[in-house]
Amino acid sequence: MSKSRKNISATSYPTLPKSATGIIGLDEITGGGLPTGRPTLICGDAGSGKTLMSMEFIVRGAIEFNEPGVFMAFEEKADELAMNVASLGFDLNKLQADKKIRLDHVHIERSEIEETGEYDLEGLFIRLGHAIDSINAKRVVLDTIENLFSGLTNERILRAELGRLFHWLKEKGVTAIITGERGDGKLTRHGLEEYVSDCVILLDHRVIDQISTRRLRIVKYRGTVHGTNEYPFLIDEEGISVLPVTSLHLAKEVQTERISTGIAGLDQMLGGKGFFRGSSILVSGTAGTGKTSIAAYFAAETCKRGERCIYFSFEESPKQIVRNMHSIGLDVQRYLDNGLLHFHASRPTLYGLEMHLVAMHKHIRKFKPDTVILDPITNLITIGSVGEVKSMLVRLLDFLMEEQITVMFTALSLNTIVNEQTDEGVSSLVDAWLLVRDIEFNGERNRGMYVMKSRGMKHSNQVREFLITDDGLSLVDVYLGPEGVLTGSAREAEQLKEHTGQALRDYALDRKDREVLRKRKVLESKISSLQTEFESVEEELNKIYLEEELKKEVMEKNRREVMAMRRETKDGGIPAPAPAKKKGKK
Repeated sequence: MSKSRKNISATSYPTLPKSATGIIGLDEITGGGLPTGRPTLICGDAGSGKTLMSMEFIVRGAIEFNEPGVFMAFEEKADELAMNVASLGFDLNKLQADKKIRLDHVHIERSEIEETGEYDLEGLFIRLGHAIDSINAKRVVLDTIENLFSGLTNERILRAELGRLFHWLKEKGVTAIITGERGDGKLTRHGLEEYVSDCVILLDHRVIDQISTRRLRIVKYRGTVHGTNEYPFLIDEEGISVLPVTSLHLAKEVQTERISTGIAGLDQMLGGKGFFRGSSILVSGTAGTGKTSIAAYFAAETCKRGERCIYFSFEESPKQIVRNMHSIGLDVQRYLDNGLLHFHASRPTLYGLEMHLVAMHKHIRKFKPDTVILDPITNLITIGSVGEVKSMLVRLLDFLMEEQITVMFTALSLNTIVNEQTDEGVSSLVDAWLLVRDIEFNGERNRGMYVMKSRGMKHSNQVREFLITDDGLSLVDVYLGPEGVLTGSAREAEQLKEHTGQALRDYALDRKDREVLRKRKVLESKISSLQTEFESVEEELNKIYLEEELKKEVMEKNRREVMAMRRETKDGGIPAPAPAKKKGKK
């Protein structure tokens, strides 16, 4: 990088001041809100939410940001507006009494303009200026601009008056919203407002395959960067919620803490510790394999740790799930009662995919769970293509990863073949994938569980038999016999046969041990008898030897005594016995 470029990048420039709208998600898309002191155009077809969005801008500004606002309507009267937004929890009458907002209805008669041929906004400026000054307003809404200029057909005059209006609003220093109806091939009917506005927001309400979806797009925003995609938004009892498209950058934080699955055998398959906190898990399988039971146990385990869990069900009602889990020894109701578990059940056809995403986003933001469960995501295919469902789930995954929330999906497999991808194509996106499939043998159907993948941890590559009993869920080792993997009654029969064979072998070995013991005793008896006989012979031999030794000792003793007697006779004069005479000598 050159020196001049470094100097340019290091220089700080003033940024465009913005006024927060208070509308969930919209401030994120706009990078902080609408341009302060400048006009913003909100355009769209009838029923797209223009009036509601602009009204929420005024009310949120007055309540949350202490910025009083003026709402000038050219269609609906003040009491009608108050009644229309009361269902959202907005008490406009009280806000007016507190001088937080000011509602004003201006009736413009088109026939009078056509008769006189004159049009002057000076009266509007006086009336609007008085309303602004009366409460020191910082925000202004004009709804809708078509009614204001409905009598003008001269484009030159129309352009001049529009410019004059927008210039006046800027001079007053108010952050303004002007609503406009969409024209044919143009953002507005006149096709001029979008050019003089500093910010243009387009609202769209589509109905595709009988499913309605509301979308928002920022067409332009002078002086700042902004989101350029189409964003789904939801209108419900709490107002408008806009879902920003999540960042494409994979720079999310991860955790190394492990959390239990709630099933001891499954924890053992995952290295004895369970899943990573903040990870994503997919449980897929054919109908009746226990996917919902696994999800419910995981939710219950979350609540046991004192953490919060939200369960989005697209198939069963909360009462059905509570009842069904009772049959396998799991009391889900107590976690509902203590507020740790929250169910949100709805049919997929209630909204479009984007609306479901916005609704889930909003519920998660509000409930702040540690674990989220979607059961099953397969049902979403009824309201969108596989690609659309995958796109929606990717955005949800990104949001949950950003929030470090653990999520478990369940998915219905449409066949019994182990595919590399599920029908929703999310198996490559999740951190762990559990597959529960049917194992049919010997006229019965049993369940087998596989850990297809589990990133970042050692896990078992063996199949386990998945048992659902009155006492809960458990995993047992399958029996690998000559005919292959055996489960259920075949496994139990083979194990019983093996135990019987083992008992017979143990009995045979015990009998042989007793025979060996008896032979050992006989041999030991014979050895003892021979030992006794040997000792007798040895004693007899020793006796003869001792007698000989004794004789020698006696003879030696006698010899010594005789010699001693001879020496004594010679020394003492005692005559020694006469030697014997030898014949033939004198």
